[in-house]
Amino acid sequence: MTTGRLAAATGYSVQQVRDLERLGVIPSAVRMPNSYRRFGPEHVTALRAYRALAVAVGPVEARRVMHDVQVLPYDEALARVVELHSGLARARAESLTALRALDTIVDEAAHDAPPLPGDAMSITELANAIGVRSSTLRFWEKEGLVAPERIDRNAARSYSPAAARDARIVAALRAGGYRIPAVRAVMAAIGTDNDTDTARDALHERLHTIAVQSETLLRAGADIANLIENRTPRSSNSNPKSATATAHSSPSPRAGTADDS
Repeated sequence: MTTGRLAAATGYSVQQVRDLERLGVIPSAVRMPNSYRRFGPEHVTALRAYRALAVAVGPVEARRVMHDVQVLPYDEALARVVELHSGLARARAESLTALRALDTIVDEAAHDAPPLPGDAMSITELANAIGVRSSTLRFWEKEGLVAPERIDRNAARSYSPAAARDARIVAALRAGGYRIPAVRAVMAAIGTDNDTDTARDALHERLHTIAVQSETLLRAGADIANLIENRTPRSSNSNPKSATATAHSSPSPRAGTADDS
């Protein structure tokens, strides 16, 4: 098919198809004697896989992966896709850990005795308690995420139980994969109604997003596996199917070439 027909079939513009071919996202087109490009079903598959990958891991990483799976050896190409699944699995685990940490914070707040004047913590004590550096707490303060008490600009920071709780919530959200702007929005909502449900909803939304990314990656993976399986040339030593066929075939001169045709 022509560039225009491929673009129409996949929802990309003609220029996008040309750019993606130039970047190695899709296999190179066959050049006809008149220099026109000709594309086949494998290009439709590659563009479909790229679109799904862009949803799952972002367009920049998707371009890298689509290029890599076309040039790496068979086992390395497959491992490249597996790494993406592993990354999403880690992100889900981090979000679940953050959600459990948030539930612990809320439960403690419900059962703690009223705070006393001596309950405030220094920046070093709080940093050690939540497992971050003092510089991280200062950065969070600069970003408006936590608000320690200071008598004057030269006085040491003092974190009340409420400020320490906010720091723990920020730490939980950051561990769950939220960036500073998103954390700031959540903390602003908590400050308005003093309700941690906003933080909990944010983490549940994060889990839902990861689930959507994982599903999309599964769909992309099927197309990528098809591309890897059908690309040529491919070394029989790096293809487990070819290796299995060789091991179980008769030792004739043609035994190792069945899967390479």
